[in-house]
Amino acid sequence: MKRFNTTGVCIPEKHYMVDISSRLARIKAMIDDGEYFCINRARQYGKTTTLTMLRRMLIPNHEVISLDFQDISAADFKTEGMFVQAFCRIIKSKTRTGLFIPKEIVETLDEYIGRSKEKAKLQELFELLTDWCASVGKDIVLIIDEVDSATNNQVFLDFLAQLRSGYIKRDSEGYPAFKSVILAGVTDVKHLRSKIRDEKLHQLNSPWNIAVDFNIDMSLSSEGIAGMLEEYEADHKTGMNIEEIAKLLRDYTNGYPFLVSRICQLIDGEVVNGFGLSKAWTKDGFDEAIKLILTEKNTLFDSLTGKLINYPELRDALYSVLMEGTRITYNPMQESILQMEMYGFIVNDGGVIAVSNRIFETLLYNLFLSDADFKDNVFGRNGDLGRSIFIHDDVLDVPLIMDHFIKTYTEVCGPLVDKFREKDGRELFLLYLKPIINGTGNYYIEAQTRDQRRTDVIIDYLGKQYIIELKIWHGNSYNEKGEQQICEYLDYFGLDSGYMLSFNFNRKKETGVKRKTFGSKVLFEGML
Repeated sequence: MKRFNTTGVCIPEKHYMVDISSRLARIKAMIDDGEYFCINRARQYGKTTTLTMLRRMLIPNHEVISLDFQDISAADFKTEGMFVQAFCRIIKSKTRTGLFIPKEIVETLDEYIGRSKEKAKLQELFELLTDWCASVGKDIVLIIDEVDSATNNQVFLDFLAQLRSGYIKRDSEGYPAFKSVILAGVTDVKHLRSKIRDEKLHQLNSPWNIAVDFNIDMSLSSEGIAGMLEEYEADHKTGMNIEEIAKLLRDYTNGYPFLVSRICQLIDGEVVNGFGLSKAWTKDGFDEAIKLILTEKNTLFDSLTGKLINYPELRDALYSVLMEGTRITYNPMQESILQMEMYGFIVNDGGVIAVSNRIFETLLYNLFLSDADFKDNVFGRNGDLGRSIFIHDDVLDVPLIMDHFIKTYTEVCGPLVDKFREKDGRELFLLYLKPIINGTGNYYIEAQTRDQRRTDVIIDYLGKQYIIELKIWHGNSYNEKGEQQICEYLDYFGLDSGYMLSFNFNRKKETGVKRKTFGSKVLFEGML
């Protein structure tokens, strides 16, 4: 029986996975055109699985040298000779997995590997690779995974320069060279170069400037996810609504391959054990899996949070976007934006940067709110103390939550003052809310309304959704528009009740929570 996989390479015969044949066909078209390119995506974004499947596709008509630079130690990058010996060793080892290497090429590889003095140079290595390309009847494709392992090594830059030289001579002089070269990793080669070169040296003319752009979308579509679930359903007969679950997976992950597989893995394992097979593959089971993934330590989350520790400027930028509502224009030439995108934190959302998916967004909110928890957080403490009175028969009493939050704010902070910002209200309300739903429910900030003027907090709690709009009060006219918008939003979610919490600087105001009716919709409006 197949299973969902989140460690190592996904294999179609062993694992439930999205069909990526159309992606492979587009990559193969680039190879057929003789292109050299890089596949740069965040950690656990399906790069290695894609390369493995690509190798399978190419082997009948191509010789494929598929290498992993993790097989070369840091010490082997210290000198040119040591790198050449290590490179020759891993190429020769590929004969065990079916790579054909002509006898005379193998003999020269052995000679280079065995040299103790006057070790082989890169030029000698590339002369040998040229002879190899000229001597076989098939085109040779070179694939190198985990090029990040070469970070901060001048030898790697020289290696790239030799590849570039072969590419140029191939097209200008008919020189034997690789049909295509693919470099894969998180860090793109231009970024590697900026870290290797001395700051005083000229930064232009990258040794990999012959590479074409790789613009193929590697995220998983709702249709692709649905195809994977159809295969699972055929095996398990859960009765799931495949279209609904596929849409939920896409909405929460934006098609991030690891997150899709991990949520499915959690449903198939822990949620099935607790809910039973049929209920596990419903919206309730999905919500339980989201709760589980947001509270676990996994390799992807460890990698992302580690980057925030190592690069404080990334943390500051993400905090500004999420907690302060700052709109940062997308500019790929800006170093911190480049890094945030490279590590998978952000995407270009209509020319403005946005956190790349709902899971990461909630993870980061939780992380930033946890920082506040370690301080004197009276809001979180009061929310936790009042938790029992806010829940009746597994239903959240949101009007009561808003009322107690308003009273807590007034007691602790006094009247609103001009320096108060919308982000202050957002952060304090989430601090108050988090311990109330912690362990049972989840929340997220709705992407469609993530801007300077409106913030819709959506809570999933035991199968029921609650939408709360947080906003600065700008008068009755503005408030009436907000009421109309949230009623339309309730229609979209199929809900009858919604909630608004306004932060009003007027001295003559009536604080508290009021109930209003708009046709079939009921709004509870809180005023602070």
